Amino acid sequence: MQIPALILFLTLLVFALGKSPIFQIDRAGIAIIGAALTIGTGVISFDEAAQAVDYRTIVLLFSMMIITSYLNITGFFHLVGKRLIRRLQTKRQLLIAVIFTTGMLSAFFMNDIVCLLFTPIVILICKQVDLNPVPYLLGTAMASNIGSAATLIGNPQNILIGSLSGIHFAWYIAVALPLSVIGLVLIYFIIARVYRNELEGPFPAPKPLSGAVHHYLVKKGIIAVLLVLGGFLLGYDPAIVASLGAAFLLITRRINPNKIYMGIDFSLLVVFIGLFVMIGGVEKSGLFMNLLKTTSFESTHSFPLFSLFTVVLSNLVSNVPAVMLLRFFIPSGAGDLWWASMAVFSTFAGNLTLIGSMANLIVAEIAKKHGVEIRFLSYLKIGLPLTLILVSLAMIYFQLFMSILRLQ
Repeated sequence: MQIPALILFLTLLVFALGKSPIFQIDRAGIAIIGAALTIGTGVISFDEAAQAVDYRTIVLLFSMMIITSYLNITGFFHLVGKRLIRRLQTKRQLLIAVIFTTGMLSAFFMNDIVCLLFTPIVILICKQVDLNPVPYLLGTAMASNIGSAATLIGNPQNILIGSLSGIHFAWYIAVALPLSVIGLVLIYFIIARVYRNELEGPFPAPKPLSGAVHHYLVKKGIIAVLLVLGGFLLGYDPAIVASLGAAFLLITRRINPNKIYMGIDFSLLVVFIGLFVMIGGVEKSGLFMNLLKTTSFESTHSFPLFSLFTVVLSNLVSNVPAVMLLRFFIPSGAGDLWWASMAVFSTFAGNLTLIGSMANLIVAEIAKKHGVEIRFLSYLKIGLPLTLILVSLAMIYFQLFMSILRLQ
């Protein structure tokens, strides 16, 4: 029991820091090392390690990456940027457009990738008209987190939760979408309040954004996305539906498939596989059973504690490892609301600090390359009140749901 616990602790430490303080090891590297040690020390056999991996999650994540990469290559995100600035009249309208466009895209195309592709467009628009890009970039990062909470394909942890829990795609949207919409509205009002002087006045006319858009291929990609979403809503297996959508887009004479593969985050897939193996080892060792005896969430009265624990752990070790650990603390027969709440709270937790989610770090790093600095305290000034208000509202929201279910 001590060996898998030590391996998991060291792995989560590197996840919390982002990299090893001693060696040149990143999150993907520690996932590989941890999985190898779990098997090599005899905690679980190779066959047991293979069985511990949830391949549906891996296939779904991989397929959605292919679909998003295809849309990027065809110019879809650039086209969205062009449409974004076409009818803007004030600086506040730009902020609204950035927040709601980022939120909507992140609900269906994974927030990390949306930030990677959309952040340079936001910076370019701001520089063209001589605006301070910081409030708009804060809106991009935070909206990507909140928007991604609306569906089970918006971010890696939600994909994992959807695969593990079997929650119906449409049911989850019906539960989570109101909270995401409220969150997007809150982002606007908090940023507009803090940066009220910089957001006053008309929006200057920008130069047209340059960049190739392959309209036929964009239409093909949109059709594929709509078909995939339709399959999700109808209740078909998400992994199979997404893989068919990705396969359809790979049948093309115009795009070199290697360009699509370059948009796939293979390191994230490695992180998932490594964590599955390590968690499988810890589960087999009996460590979780001991923890469950001392930490119980069996009563709905302890739901607030579970929600708070989700927020804190997601900030300490990142969303995906937190979800992999917390799934063992969901009471047996608790129902889909506990899984849905974990998806919502683990995602909203990413807005607390600048290092709270990978999407935030992606926006900050891209901004830095373009000569724009997003300071930790500048982010915290928006992220702290936003997260406290939204988490409180979400806790009341889910408690009301549970009260209704108890009355039925």
